Amino acid sequence: MDMRVFDLFKVGIGPSSSHTVGPMLAARRFLNECASLTDARSVTAELFGSLALTGAGHATDRAILLGMSGELPDRIEPETIEPKLAEITASRTVRLLGRYPVPFDVERDLIWHRQQTLPGHPNGMRFTLTRQDGSSHQRVFYSTGGGFIHAEDETGTADTGGPRDLPFPFDDMAGLLAHGRRTGLGIAGMLRANECAHAAGDALDAGLDRIWEVMNACIERGLSRQGELPGGLNVRRRAAALWRTAQDDAPGLPHDAIHKVSLYAMAVNEENAAGGRVVTAPTNGAAGIIPAVLRYYALDCRPADPVNGIRDFLLAASAVGMLCKRNASISGAEVGCQGEVGVACAMAAAGLAAALGGTNDQIEAAAEIGIEHHLGMTCDPIGGLVQIPCIERNGMGAVKAITAASLALSGDGMHHVSLDQVIETMRQTGADMQEKYKETSLGGLAVHVISVNHPAC
Repeated sequence: MDMRVFDLFKVGIGPSSSHTVGPMLAARRFLNECASLTDARSVTAELFGSLALTGAGHATDRAILLGMSGELPDRIEPETIEPKLAEITASRTVRLLGRYPVPFDVERDLIWHRQQTLPGHPNGMRFTLTRQDGSSHQRVFYSTGGGFIHAEDETGTADTGGPRDLPFPFDDMAGLLAHGRRTGLGIAGMLRANECAHAAGDALDAGLDRIWEVMNACIERGLSRQGELPGGLNVRRRAAALWRTAQDDAPGLPHDAIHKVSLYAMAVNEENAAGGRVVTAPTNGAAGIIPAVLRYYALDCRPADPVNGIRDFLLAASAVGMLCKRNASISGAEVGCQGEVGVACAMAAAGLAAALGGTNDQIEAAAEIGIEHHLGMTCDPIGGLVQIPCIERNGMGAVKAITAASLALSGDGMHHVSLDQVIETMRQTGADMQEKYKETSLGGLAVHVISVNHPAC
C-alpha cells in the first residue's frame, strides 16, 4: 500500500471532505488538465447522487466555484471565501484558475441530478468545458471520502507517485503485525520507515507537527466562538459556553477530563460546520475525534515526551485509516457514518494506545473495538448539513475511542475479532445499508426531525 499519512490528514476547510474539499480539488484539476483555457466559451458542472442530494448543505456548489477559480482547500483563507463567491455571483463570471473569465450562471451552469447516480461512486461529478470553436472537453470525477478524488478512468486507489518499494508493505493488519513480530518494531515505527521512503525524517516530523498545530488551533477557535451556525437549522454553537462552565466549576467531578474531551471534539466540528480551517481525520464530518483524543493525551495523560508521542499517535492512527480506506471505505455516502465516525474512533483509539506504549496487538485491539461499536451507524444529516447529529456524534466518538484504548491496554492484546475482520464487516454492512441512510438525507433523522427552514429534509 503506497498511501501516505498526509493523504489521510489533509489541511482543508469545512464543512465536508467529500462534498467540499473533494469537489474543489476536482474542479481545479479538471481545468488544469484542459489543453487551453484562453478560448474557453463556457464551463458547466453536474452533480450526481449524494453530491446532488446533500451538496447544498455541504457547500458543494461553493467549493466548485472556488476550485474553478484556482483555489486550494489547504491554502484559501476562510474569511476570503464570501467576497470571492459574491463577486462570481454578482458578475455572473468565473475566472478559470483565476485568469480566464467566462460567463457562469449558477442556476444554469451548475446542475443537480438528484435522481441519478454515476456508476463509479455515489459522489459523482461531471465537468464540461466548451471552446469558441464548439469543441469541448469533458471528464467525470468521483469524491470518495476524506478529500480523495479520482477520475472515471482511474482505479481510485491512492497513488502518490512515490517509491513502490516500501520497507514494510502491508494490505491488511495481519501483514503489518507479521512485520512487527519479525522485526520487533512497533506500528508507528514501521509507518515512519514507510514514510521515510518518500521524504526525510525531518520533513516527516515537520509535517506531523503541522497537522497537530492546525488541529489544536481549531480546538482553540471552537472553544472561543459563539453564535449560530450557517445553513438555516438555527443550531447554536455550544462548545464555548460549555467549556467556560467546565473551567469554572470547582471542585471537578471525576469524569471532567472525559467531559472536556467531548467539548474538544464538538469545538472542532462546530468550526467545520462554519466552514473553518480543519484537518481531515480521516474526513471532515469526523474531524473532531482525533484532535480531541490527541489533546487528552497531551494534557491529561502527562506524557514524558509529548512531541514524539503525538507523532507516534498520528502514525499509528494513519495505519488504521489506510486499511479502512483500502479495504472498505471512509465515505459516508458509500458505507454510512460507520466509515467516518467509526473509522475516526478506531484511528484515535489505536493512536492513543500507541502513544501510551501499547504493544502492536493492543493497538490492533483498540482499533477493532473502536470500529466494532460503530457498525451499522447511518449517515443521516438533517438538511444535508454537517451539524445534527454530526457535532455531538464526534463528542461521543472521542469518548468511545478513549474507552477502547483503555480496554485494549488493560488486556494482553488477545481478542476474538480481528481488525481485518471488522473492517470487512463494515464494508459488507455498508453494501447492505439502504441508500437513504448513506448521506442522502432521505432517511433517518433527516426526515423524522423536520425543520421549519428545511421542510423537505
